[in-house]
Amino acid sequence: MENNFSSLKKTCSIVDWADSKEISPLEDIENSIKTTYRKKIWSKFIKAVKEFNLVEDGDKIAVGISGGKDSLLLAKLFQELKKDKSRNFEVKFITMNPGFEAIDLGQLKKNLDYLNIPCEVFEANVWEAAFNQDPDNPCFLCAKMRRGVLYKKVEELGCNKMALGHHFDDVIETTLINMFYAGTIKTMLPKVKSTTGRLSLIRPLFYVKEQDIINYTKYNGIKPMTCGCPIEANKTPSKRKEIKLLLKSLTEKDPDIKQRIFNSTKNINLDYVLGYEKDGEKHLNI
Repeated sequence: MENNFSSLKKTCSIVDWADSKEISPLEDIENSIKTTYRKKIWSKFIKAVKEFNLVEDGDKIAVGISGGKDSLLLAKLFQELKKDKSRNFEVKFITMNPGFEAIDLGQLKKNLDYLNIPCEVFEANVWEAAFNQDPDNPCFLCAKMRRGVLYKKVEELGCNKMALGHHFDDVIETTLINMFYAGTIKTMLPKVKSTTGRLSLIRPLFYVKEQDIINYTKYNGIKPMTCGCPIEANKTPSKRKEIKLLLKSLTEKDPDIKQRIFNSTKNINLDYVLGYEKDGEKHLNI
């Protein structure tokens, strides 16, 4: 890898849905959440919110928007939820600019305007800082820095929760990544404390499948960003990409396999595992 961050910067790819319909008015986009996608998106969003107590009275929730399809949908879902006057919570929308190209930042702002999402975009040149400090392996440092910057911003806003756009497929992929490459049975949870301990991270799309998010995005003519990271664009295929390809192959032969993997994370029988860890203490079944 050339030791020059600026030489790696590329224009982030805007996802161009070739078969998407004509751009929909905002009202149509919002209505589609509770009509066309009521069963596959709205109902599953509400199920997660209720089942895991993700939104409670008095909450101040920051919704992190990356510019991708998942976080844009998450923002619209929270706007719809806010219309329910029986719920007493506040919501703020924030985006960290880690070093986007001007054209990408412009597209992000167009999407926010188009979807009527009042979002604060704040600067944090994380990509370049991480690359300069560790040019051979910037990704770990970048992830750590991004979390730190986001948590600090959310706390400054007086929020007690941060909503993230991880979905059903992310849960499955994370589970397999941990098994295959980290040697541990560990999954992604719908609600967890941040590393600072002062925030709760919530994942309201926990039951929503990625394909349904893609369909919703195409249906409404939304053109989201990819991650935009210039380092990621130059890397060899990641472990997550490898898992995605594996799952795609398995699903072609068995359409229900993802659901069973997901279900397995809730059906662990501790009597039939060699060992487990609880509150930092390891236990062996011997």
